[in-house]
Amino acid sequence: MTEAALAIVGLSKAFGGVKAIDDVSLTVPQGSLTAVIGPNGAGKTTLFNLVTNLYAPDSGTVAFHGVSLVGCQPAKIAAMGLIRTFQAARIFPGMTARENALAGAHLHLRAAAWRHMLWFGGARREEYDLVVKADALLELVGLASFRDAAATELPMGAQKLLEVVRALMAEPKLLLLDEPAAGLNDAETGDLAELLRAVRDSGITVIVVEHNMSLVMGVADQVVVLDAGAIVASGAPKQIQQDKRVIAAYVGAEEA
Repeated sequence: MTEAALAIVGLSKAFGGVKAIDDVSLTVPQGSLTAVIGPNGAGKTTLFNLVTNLYAPDSGTVAFHGVSLVGCQPAKIAAMGLIRTFQAARIFPGMTARENALAGAHLHLRAAAWRHMLWFGGARREEYDLVVKADALLELVGLASFRDAAATELPMGAQKLLEVVRALMAEPKLLLLDEPAAGLNDAETGDLAELLRAVRDSGITVIVVEHNMSLVMGVADQVVVLDAGAIVASGAPKQIQQDKRVIAAYVGAEEA
């Protein structure tokens, strides 16, 4: 049996008496790519916020490779190798695209900070290796030509891709991506799909919240459907596409 990278059991969260997440249980296998889909307001981002402990659950448990995350500080969760992005791109102002990418590697710097400041030999080699890695990732998502540009001046789609690159620079074991394709054109979405497959094939577990169904169905190993905070279906992409409960959830949302 494949090891579970993430195990969620009986997770619930209410705001003002309204259940945003309702008794959700989910197992994400190590090295898999899981997509979480559902209508607007289904609770997808809230689920991410509970996993990373930005919100404390009302009940239930979340375990990352067998270690409970309930009560852990978000910084500690990130240091454990669980890295996330957000719906709105969070780009560091006053920095280039390359510098933004390099910022993601701060958790794994081996040389002491003062060695980097004084540019000592070991720090120079480490910095060089990180720059090479950042440039390779920027090229993979089509941002190589923007590496020295101010990150805040990039188009929104490019900023979303840059945030994914920065997350990868943190060497995640589990990567949570919240609507990474939002604002991307067809070519950029194709680059993102290629990147997601490469990340999954490298052994990194990925969970992606996404509205782009062609992207989801083309890259996901399993798809989980949320509606009104509860899981209404889960399975392989082809199975989900034919599920009447999924069709009803989406059609109902469109009619509303």
